[in-house]
Amino acid sequence: MFRSCLLSSASALALLAVCDGAAAQTAASTLPAITVDAPRQAQAGPRKKRAVAHRGTPRSFRPQPAVAVIPSPVPTESLLATLHQAPIGQPQTTIGRDQFDNRPSFSVADVLRDSPGISVKQGNGPRDFGISIRGSNARNGFGIRNLVIFDDGFPVTQPDGLSRSDLIDPHAYGAIDVIRGPSSALYGNYATGGALNFRTRRGAAINGFEYGSDAGSYGYFNNYLTVGQKTGNFEASLFASDTRSDGYTGNTWFNTQTVNFLGTLQATPDDRLTFKLINNTLDARLAIRSSLNQFDANPFQRGCATAATAAPGCGTVSLFNNGFNTVAGTTPTTAEQAGFGRTDRRTIVGGRWEHDFDNQTTWRNQFVFDDRNISQPTGATGAIGDYPSYNLMSDIVRRSQIFGMDATGYLGVFYNTLSWSGDTYRVMPGGNASRGWLVSNLTGMHTNYGARARGEIQINESWSAVAGIGWETTHLKGVNTAYTYAGPTGIPTTTINSVDRQLQNTAPEFALQYRADKDWLFRARVATGYGTPQVGNLFVLPNGQNGNNTQLNPQRNLGYDLGFDWTPDPTLRISATGFYEFFRDELVTQAAPLGAPNASYTFNAPKSEHRGVELLAQWRFLPSWRVTAAYTYLDQIYTSYTENINNGATFSFNRAGNKIPGISPNELTARLSYDQLSGALQGVGAFVELQWKDAFYMDNANLLKAPGYELVNLNVHYDKPLQSEYLKSFHLYFEVRNVFDKTFVASANNIANTVTAAGLQNPASVLANTGGSIYAGQPRMFIAGMRLAFR
Repeated sequence: MFRSCLLSSASALALLAVCDGAAAQTAASTLPAITVDAPRQAQAGPRKKRAVAHRGTPRSFRPQPAVAVIPSPVPTESLLATLHQAPIGQPQTTIGRDQFDNRPSFSVADVLRDSPGISVKQGNGPRDFGISIRGSNARNGFGIRNLVIFDDGFPVTQPDGLSRSDLIDPHAYGAIDVIRGPSSALYGNYATGGALNFRTRRGAAINGFEYGSDAGSYGYFNNYLTVGQKTGNFEASLFASDTRSDGYTGNTWFNTQTVNFLGTLQATPDDRLTFKLINNTLDARLAIRSSLNQFDANPFQRGCATAATAAPGCGTVSLFNNGFNTVAGTTPTTAEQAGFGRTDRRTIVGGRWEHDFDNQTTWRNQFVFDDRNISQPTGATGAIGDYPSYNLMSDIVRRSQIFGMDATGYLGVFYNTLSWSGDTYRVMPGGNASRGWLVSNLTGMHTNYGARARGEIQINESWSAVAGIGWETTHLKGVNTAYTYAGPTGIPTTTINSVDRQLQNTAPEFALQYRADKDWLFRARVATGYGTPQVGNLFVLPNGQNGNNTQLNPQRNLGYDLGFDWTPDPTLRISATGFYEFFRDELVTQAAPLGAPNASYTFNAPKSEHRGVELLAQWRFLPSWRVTAAYTYLDQIYTSYTENINNGATFSFNRAGNKIPGISPNELTARLSYDQLSGALQGVGAFVELQWKDAFYMDNANLLKAPGYELVNLNVHYDKPLQSEYLKSFHLYFEVRNVFDKTFVASANNIANTVTAAGLQNPASVLANTGGSIYAGQPRMFIAGMRLAFR
C-alpha cells in the first residue's frame, strides 16, 4: 500500500519532471576542481548487499560536467553524500579543495570569490562576512540573509533566516557548492538568492592526522588540526582550530576557536547514521563603522584610544553617563575607550538516518539543534540573548520509469522553530562595555513548516526536465517591551508592541537542460523564492527606535535563467548564465542613526528588478600554466518605491529607476597560476591574483558612492609527498595580500538619505558625514603557513 501510494506520487511529479539532486548518491572517479552550472553527483560508500550504484539519476541518465582543468586530489568515494544539491538546469559551482589548499585561507572571503555570482563584505567580526549570491545579502546590515547555508547537508541557517560565517574555517573543508538563483522550492524560506553547502573532508581521505599553522602580519596566528579515519563501517573526521590576531584596525583584536566533527556509520546494509557537531566560540573587539569622510581621514582608526585625544577621523559614540537617559549628560567615546565587541558561542548538533526500502526507494530523517548565544556591546547599545532552534525534516525519494523514461520523484516535509529571548541595554562610559539600563526586551517564536515535492524525467538522450514546488507556513509571534526613563532617578515607562502573524508562501520552479553534443550544454530555468521578515525586524522604526513595524510583508522573487557550458576540450571551459529576477516587497535594510537603540531597520520596497550575467572561464594553455576567472555583472533597480523622510514634516521621494544601494555592478576575480608537475622542482607553484570590485551607491537617492578597488595578491607554495614511515606530506606556502597596499572599503552598509527643513535632499557632501557604514579593508599583509600530514 505504502509503495503504491509513493509510486503514484512520484509518477505525477515526474510528468513535470526532474530529480532532486539531494537524493543522488553516486560513485565517480575524481571531483573536478570547479564544476560549473552542472549538478554535482554525491557519493556513497560501498554497500554490503543490494548495492545501489546510483541513488538518483543513473550516469547515462544525466549529462556529465566536462572535465575540469585540475582534478581534486580527494577521491570522490571518500566524499559525503550531501542532503541537498541543485537540480539539473540550475546554475551551480563546486569549488574543489585544490582551489584553496595552497594558500592561507582565513575566511570564506578567501574561497568563495572563485565562484561567479558571489560577493562578500566584511561583517561585525573577524570571520563574520556578509555573503551574497547575485547581490542577495548586500542590502543587509550584518550577518547573512537571503540565502540558505548547509554544512555537510545540515542547515546552519537558523529558522529566522540568519546565518553567520564565524564558525567557518576553510581549512576544514574539501569542497563548497554554490547554488545560484531563487531556490525556495527546494530550500524553503529565505532561499531568494540560492544556497551554499560546505563539505568537510571525509575520514578516509584524511587517513591519519594533519597539523598546520599560519602566521602573519598584525599578530595573526592560526593553529589547526585535522584527524580522520575509516575503520570498518565507521568513518569519522575531526577538525579543530585556534585563531587569533591583533587586528589591522584599532580595537579589532580577536580570539576564536572552532570544532567541526562528522561521523558516519553504516549500521546495516540498508541504514546509514550520520552525526554532526560544530562549536565556535568568539571573543572579539569591534571598531565603530565610519562615515565616508572618516574613512578617507583615518581608515584604520589609528590614534583612537580616547575621544579627548582622538586623531582626526576617529569614530565616536555618545553614551549616557547615567546609563539610562540624557539628564546626566553624555560622553563621546571611541570603540577602544568603551570596549565595544562580541563574545559569542554557536553550537550545532545534528543527526541523520537514511534507510533504503529497496534499490529504488530511500527514506531520510534529519534533526538539528542549533544554539546561538550572544553578548554584543557593539555601540551605544548592547545585545545579549540566547536563540536555540530545532530543525526537523523527512523525505522519500523514489526512482522508477514513466512511459519508458527514467524518472525520480521526491516528497518531503519539514518543521523548524526558533525561540527568541533577547535584551538590548545601554552601554555606559567607563570601559569594558559597562552595562547600563535595559532598553528593550524581545521574546517570541519564529516557526516554519511545510512540504516540498519534485519530479525529474529524462526525456531522451539530449533533453532533461525538472519541476518542483514548495509550500510553507511561517508563524511570527513576539512581544517587544521598550523602556524609557524619566528624570534623574529614571522613572520607567514601558511601551509594549506585539505581533502574531501567519504567512503562507508557495514556490514553484521548472527547468530544462539540453545536451547538444559533448561540447555544449544549454540550460533554461524559471523559479521563485520568498523570505519572511524576522521577528526582530517588526519592532524597529526608521529612526532606529523601538516601535511598531509589524506591517512588513514577505519578499518574493520570480527569476528567469538562461545559460550554457562550453568545453571543447579538457583544457578549456567557459560557462555563462544570464538572469532576470522580479522582486515584490523586497526587504531592504539600512543603517539607523548612530546612538539609536538599534543599529539598522528594515522596510519593503514594493517592486524591484535584478538582472545580471555570471561568467566563469578556465584555460590550461600549457601543462603547468592555468588561467581562471570569475566575473559577475549586476544591475538592480527599484521600479516602484516612494520613500518618506521625516524632518519635522514628512517629505516623499520617488525612487523608481534608482539603483538599489549596496550592489556593486562589476566584480572580478582572475588568477594566473603555475605548478611544476615534474623534475627536481616538482610541487613548486605560484599564482598572481586580481580582485576587482566596482564602486556602488550607498543611499536610495543615488547621491553617494563607496569607491571601488583593485587588489593584487601573490602566492608561492610547495607541496612535497614524503615516503617516511610516519610522514605523508609536507606543505609550505607564503602569500602577500594587497601587494600595492591599497586602502579600500571592505564593507559599506546602506545609509539613509536626509532632508533640509525645506524638504530638499541633502547632497553627497552632507551624506559623506553619515557614520555607521564603513569598515576598511586589509592593508598589505604577509602570511606564511605550513602543514604536515602524518600516517
